Order: sequence, then structure tokens, then C-alpha cells
Amino acid sequence: MDSKKIMIVTGEASGDLHGANLVRAIRSQCSDISFCGMGGTELESLGVEILCDADKVSVVGLTEVFSHLKDIFAALSVLKRRLISDPPDLLVIIDLPDFNLILAKKAKKLGIPVFYYIAPQVWAWRSGRVRTIKKRVDKLGVILPFEEDYFKQKGVDTEYVGHPLLDTVQTTLSRDEFFQKYNIRSDKRCIGLLPGSRKKEILTLLPCFLDAAKLLQEKHKQSDSLVFLIPQASTIKREDLEEAGLAHRQDQLNIKVIENDRYNMMSVCDGAVAASGTVTLELAILGIPMVVVYKLTAITHFFARLLVKLDHFSLVNLIAGKTAVSELLQHEVTAVNITKELSGIIDNQERRDRILADLQEVRKRLGKKGASEKAANVVLEFFRNKS
Repeated sequence: MDSKKIMIVTGEASGDLHGANLVRAIRSQCSDISFCGMGGTELESLGVEILCDADKVSVVGLTEVFSHLKDIFAALSVLKRRLISDPPDLLVIIDLPDFNLILAKKAKKLGIPVFYYIAPQVWAWRSGRVRTIKKRVDKLGVILPFEEDYFKQKGVDTEYVGHPLLDTVQTTLSRDEFFQKYNIRSDKRCIGLLPGSRKKEILTLLPCFLDAAKLLQEKHKQSDSLVFLIPQASTIKREDLEEAGLAHRQDQLNIKVIENDRYNMMSVCDGAVAASGTVTLELAILGIPMVVVYKLTAITHFFARLLVKLDHFSLVNLIAGKTAVSELLQHEVTAVNITKELSGIIDNQERRDRILADLQEVRKRLGKKGASEKAANVVLEFFRNKS
């Protein structure tokens, strides 16, 4: 196979991680491939030429998008110019549908094939985007078990590769080893506070999470048994956490901020409250009971109610096909409600066992490991067919 060039474009931290694992899998089979595109620290660490910083365009909600339009259009312009000046042999786009489908349109006009890895959730809302995907994408790699049939029925060339989190969610420390590393007494119970990987999410959710932690601690104050764990994402600074209430609460609560030890931290949690998103599946894979919350700006929530036609909003419950874990949406996201749900998780053994059984079923439905390798095979098949 002659030397090939791939442009890979992804958004937030989870997409950056999945993109990096895809690059590794491709290189393990064919080392003579160069990469450029948009991403974050994970892709950059592999020597991918980063043309645009993904953090500047990875936003959620209508009002947030409007405030970042300048950065979004600037990134599109940079990537389009590279497609023209130094055309890659393949464009790989990961999630980030509104941005990536615009870029895919340009690629198709230039005769550059497009592989869409991790499809947008059109089965949840804006199903009309399926027609756009069919026009602009040559191959779709899906990661949820029910997505393959859905897209194939719409006439999209689709392959189910499995969920990449099954390859990445791994622990390296036992509970005792983690406790020893972070100086936590063995009789403590750990509660995870996971407000997301974007500063906007942190500012919106962490104050409420910390208030709930204070209420939960007061409920268990006689035993003094709780430790609250907060993972610090690579996209977040310590100052962001302190601005969002940590500075005020850290003297009142037993809080530990954990850097670069995400899955070991999650694995020791007796329960967690988490922002809706990829993290909920990470917790499910590790078998950690959780409360899932989702809070949007008022205008974004208004339009979402008109567009989204689902009984659940968390990926865990969508895959389970029922309410496996509690969900709190918009006005329901209060410290009192979060405390009530967390109490049910850690104090009610019958409820806890039921949640754990449902999470085990979700883990089974995600399929087997090897998503990155399967997606890499799809990528290399483009080149074999072309040659």
C-alpha cells in the first residue's frame, strides 16, 4: 500500500480519545499513514498534525453555539483549505454532526471519501439528518447495537463495530490500592461527582452537586463515612472547579480531586451523580450505580422538547430499554433530588442490587471489545478498494 494521508476530525474529550485509539489501531496495521485534522491532547500526543483545537468548537446548546460561531467558522475554513491544498485520501469524522457534515459535503465535492465513525443520534432527534448522511458519507461505523439496522433500513452503508469504551475503560488499581494511593480510610464510602468535561457544564452542574454532597454528608454525619471524588478532565483547570463552588465547599466536605486516574476513581465509587453523556456508559461498564442529570439553557430546552421524542435521555437507559438508573432533567436537577437518589443508591440494598443487575445487562448489550480495530479495518478497506 502506498503512503496515505488521513484527515481526522473530532470534538470533545471522548471523541478525541476514540480518535486516538483509532489512529493507534490503524498504525498497528499500516505504519505508513500520516494524519492531520482537529482534535485535542490525545490525538496531538500521537503526532497528529492538529490544524484546529477541538475545545473551541465543542459546545452544546443553541445559545452556546451562537456565542462560538466565530471559532466554528474559523475551524471549518482552516480544514476546508487543507482539503483543497493537500487533499487527504480519506476524511474520518467522529461525532460532532453539525460541524462534520458540513465538512463532509466539501470532501464529497472534492472526490474525497468519507468515513463517519460514531454516528449522530438521529434516532433520538432530527431524523432528517439521515438523508444528509446518505448523501455525504461513504461508510458509517456505528457503536450501539440497534443502530446498524436503523441506518441500513434508511439506505446508509453501515457497519456495527462495537463500542470503543469497552477497549478503553480499564482499571489498574484495586480498591485498596486506590485508597492507599489517595490516603482514604478503608471504611469510607466514595461518592463520585462527575459534572462533565466542558467549563460550561462545570459551572452549571458542580455547584448543585456540591450542595447535594453537603446534604448527603449531613444525613450521614454520625458515621463520618463519605468521601466525594471529582475527576479533573484534561480540558478543565483546577481554577474552573474552584470557581464552580469547590473553593467554598472544600473545607466543609471530604473532597478529593483526582487527575489522570479517571477509571480507577470511578471503579471505587459506591454511587455517583453524573452529567448525561459518555461518562454514564463508562460508569455502567464499571458497574457503578448512578444518577444521571441533564440541564440545558431555557431556550435550548424549549426546542429540545419539540424535537426529541424519547422516553429516556441517558444512554444507559436507552440501551437498557427501561429506567435502569434515575434521570433528573432541567428543573428536576436540584440538590434535594440528587441527595434523595444518591441515598437510595447507597442506603437501599434491594434497589442497589436491581440497578447493578440492569447495568450488567447494559454491559452485555454493548457487545465485545475490539471497536477500534474493527473501525481501523473499515478505514484500510477504503485504501485496498482504491488500490
